[in-house]
Amino acid sequence: MVFVERSRLVEWVRAYGLIAAMWLRSTMAYRASFAMTAFGNFAATAFDFVAILLMFSHVDALGGYSLPEIALLYGASGTAFGLADLVMGSMDRLGRRVRDGTLDTLLVRPVPVLAQVAADRFALRRLGRITQGALVLGYALVALDVDWTPLRVVVVPLMLLSGASIFAAVFVAGAAFQFVAQDASEVQNSFTYGGNTLLQYPPSIFAKDLVRGVTFVVPLAFVNWLPALYVLGRDYPLDLPDWVAFLPPVVAGLCGLLAGLAWRTGLRAYRSTGS
Repeated sequence: MVFVERSRLVEWVRAYGLIAAMWLRSTMAYRASFAMTAFGNFAATAFDFVAILLMFSHVDALGGYSLPEIALLYGASGTAFGLADLVMGSMDRLGRRVRDGTLDTLLVRPVPVLAQVAADRFALRRLGRITQGALVLGYALVALDVDWTPLRVVVVPLMLLSGASIFAAVFVAGAAFQFVAQDASEVQNSFTYGGNTLLQYPPSIFAKDLVRGVTFVVPLAFVNWLPALYVLGRDYPLDLPDWVAFLPPVVAGLCGLLAGLAWRTGLRAYRSTGS
């Protein structure tokens, strides 16, 4: 059973890589266009942090957090989301494929459907978002006055990889929902792009019910809030224990499992348009 699952994973990664490589060759055929769109992606996302800088031109703290602390939250969330968006960002097009019947063409190919949908129109320009988030994160790590213990050092890369996996799972679960709702890309985006925007700010400025929702229902708090608060040495919201900072890999695994089950359920329930 383990060998079968591993074989499927290898097949999925291989198929994804081949499709993504095809789109990369297409993108690199027009390198000037790629450079401009990547820079545009970088600049557009940078405006979010510019807005935060404008806030701090009038205040010294936001929700009790300084600018470097907010930058840590922003950079961690932005980098993690950028990685997930690069790999799985095309999932929000599934509803359109269901409506116009083009999903049927993917079903008859001897390639995993999820790999085809995820790698479709692979957009390397999304590196602009990752670069921008990483630069802000780098600034935060330099500017913060943190007692860097070995555990705090480990938490940072763990936070980024687990956060990207959690966002990727949300992309897949949102796509699975579109098998039923069809025209629900905006609902999906409210949890992906909207979740990224939410996590750029400290939990102290939000109502406790919202914090509970993104901790226990859609666990976006594990993307950056909980591990970042451990790095900063701050108290957790909802009186959570310190060890929750090390749960993001576990939460990411559970989210991936649930997203995979949702995808399989949605795909099995799909009925062709007949067109």
